[in-house]
Formats: sequence, structure tokens, C-alpha cells
Amino acid sequence: MSTNNDNNSETDSMADKSSSSDETNDYINNNTKTMSDVNSGGSSGGSSGGSSGGSSGGSSGGSSGGSSGDDSDQVMSGNAKTGCGRWDDNNDKNENNADPLSCSLMSSSSDLDRQIEQLRRCEIIKESEVKSLCAKAREILVEESNVQRVDAPVTVCGDIHGQFYDLKELFKVGGDVPDTNYLFMGDFVDRGFYSVETFLLLLALKVRYPDRITLIRGNHESRQITQVYGFYDECLRKYGSITVWRYCTEIFDYLSLSAIIDGKIFCVHGGLSPSIQTLDQIRVIDRKQEVPHDGPMCDLLWSDPEDTQGWGVSPRGAGYLFGSDVVSQFNATNHLDMICRAHQLVMEGFKWHFNETVLTVWSAPNYCYRCGNVAAILELDENLHRDFTIFEAAPQESRGVPSKKPQPDYFL
Repeated sequence: MSTNNDNNSETDSMADKSSSSDETNDYINNNTKTMSDVNSGGSSGGSSGGSSGGSSGGSSGGSSGGSSGDDSDQVMSGNAKTGCGRWDDNNDKNENNADPLSCSLMSSSSDLDRQIEQLRRCEIIKESEVKSLCAKAREILVEESNVQRVDAPVTVCGDIHGQFYDLKELFKVGGDVPDTNYLFMGDFVDRGFYSVETFLLLLALKVRYPDRITLIRGNHESRQITQVYGFYDECLRKYGSITVWRYCTEIFDYLSLSAIIDGKIFCVHGGLSPSIQTLDQIRVIDRKQEVPHDGPMCDLLWSDPEDTQGWGVSPRGAGYLFGSDVVSQFNATNHLDMICRAHQLVMEGFKWHFNETVLTVWSAPNYCYRCGNVAAILELDENLHRDFTIFEAAPQESRGVPSKKPQPDYFL
């Protein structure tokens, strides 16, 4: 895909690319940031984000594991709603003869279901609940591989970018979790009005149904990028502090870098890397870190296909452009049928490249509430037969009205 010449592609730079339509191009020209802009404008962001997300985010995340246990103990203690009695240490038995572990699990599931329903209404949950949710999510995500195995049937989704009501539209056409098995290919946050509710809902669903939803990391799941493109400011606006942003950005570090469906379809947010020839090379990357500015981990999240041969310099300022010969070699080496990725706006919702060996899926309709594109999801049955469902943005009357437009309002 020629991201400079193709009007149906999105540019997402740490330097931004151009979008489709003259109106959108004018918008981009006025609002685009380059990689150097992000690095300089975000170098305070990088340092504050790196340290806060790393140290304070790490320490707060570390303590959250303990405190979430304390919270569940309080809920368990004689809570009539769960039907679980109080544990009697002297008699080593429960007053109602209920197993304490079962009571704790029931209480935890009940709390989680309540939080999911609250988030489905586009209502934020309490900061203490975010802390506990992230602690539980970390326990699940740390066990997942850099190349997470996913079994078909599965529905594959592209960028969401905080467009919460359009995510609800996606679930309406694709089915709810856990009825449908989902794989989301990153970029859950930034630009949309509801990045907090979007990411926390997906994370809560992951904790509640860990085998029915897979979340992999996009280039926007980054401390530095979110300080420029909206998520940081949204957390500050909605919670009055950056604590929730720290909890969430720590979880970003635990998200898988890619997934493989039935050993045949490789899913990644961006694309390939000249440093990577095999899936095993991806498996040994230390992913538990902020997205680097270069190197194989960066490339997986930032690269794009291009109608050329070999490797090219990316106009984004990060990652590479890769040609059909690169894809052919990678697929042959790893016995793959195709590569599925997101990362670029396509007006029709999906786009094939290189004789159907690479597929771009885009799942944010009317991107940035102005592009006029449709969105798509890829539905794979148990035999990996493909079906695309196209959907439009949620009707205006079904949307909430944000109290304030997210700042800054960049297109990327």
C-alpha cells in the first residue's frame, strides 16, 4: 500500500501519514506531528511517562496485586449478596459451609460483571477498581506469549481508537463476548472521546473471559504516544489525576506483540521487521517495556506494506515499509498463509495487498468523527474460511455527548 499516494490509507507517524479525501488532507496538514515532534514534544512526555509509567506505574501496579486481595477479603467478609458466610479461623470452616475460594471467586466475578455492565453504559469505574482490574489483567497477560496462539473460529478487529459507541456497534454486528471469540489488533486508545471506557471494557472482558478475547499491542499503547494524542489528557480529565493512566500504561507493557491463528495466519498491529525472519525471533523479545523508538519490537507495531520490493524508509519516522518479496519470504519461512494487520485507515474497512498475502483491517468507522469511512471485521470459521462484515458508525442519537472535546485534536 502506498501510503503517500493511496488516498485510502492512514498515516500514523511517530510522523503522521496522509489520509483520504481533500478535506481530511487539509485537516492532516494542519494537525500532523512528526516523529521528531513526538520525541521533542514528548521527551518530557517520554521522561515523565517513562518514569511515571515505569517506576511509579510499576510500583503502584506492584502494590495493586496485594491491595486487590485485601479488597476481595472485605467483599467476602459476611457479604449476604454472594451467599458466602464469614470464615471462622478458629474452626477452620465457613459458617455456611461454603468453600472460601469459591466464595472469593463468586464475589470477584460478581464485581467484574457489575463493572462490565457499568462500562457498557459508558460509565467509568472507580480508580480503586481500575487498580484491581489491572492487577488481575497483569496476572493473565504475563502468561501469554509474544506470539499468542489463537484458535479459530475467531473474529479479527483493527484499530478502535477510543470510539466507544462504534465498539458497541462492532459487538452488535459481530456478537458479544463470550459468544464470539475476538482478536483485537491494538490501538484501543487515543483520538476518540472515550479511550478510558473503551480500553477498560476490553480489559475487563479479557479478565472475565480470558480465552474468548485476545488483545495485542498497537503503536498507541505507549506512554509517549498517549501523552500527545489524547489518552493521558482524558485520564486526567475524568479522574483528576494521572494514576489511572499509569495503571493502564503499565498493562500496555504486558500485551502480546502478535498472535497466530491455527498456525497459519499471523496477526500483528503494524507489520514486519528486517531484524525478524522467524516467529521464534519474536518470541524471545522482552516486551515488558515502553515501545522503543527503533528495533524489532518497534517495527512490529509501526511498519506498513508498500507496493515495492525489499525494505524502505517509513514516512512515519518509525518502522519500515516492506514489499511483496519480504512478505513471500517471511510467509514461506514460517509456513504462513497470510499476514493480518491494522494500523492504516482504509475507507472500505479492509484492503488486500500482494495477491491476498497481507490484509489490512480497520474497525473505527467515520474515523476521528469526520473521515466518512466504513469499518470492517474479519470473521474466520473453523476452517479459516474468510467473511468480512462491514459496519458504519453508530447513529448520532445513540451516542453520548462528551463534556469536552479531547485535547490535543491531532489526526494520526
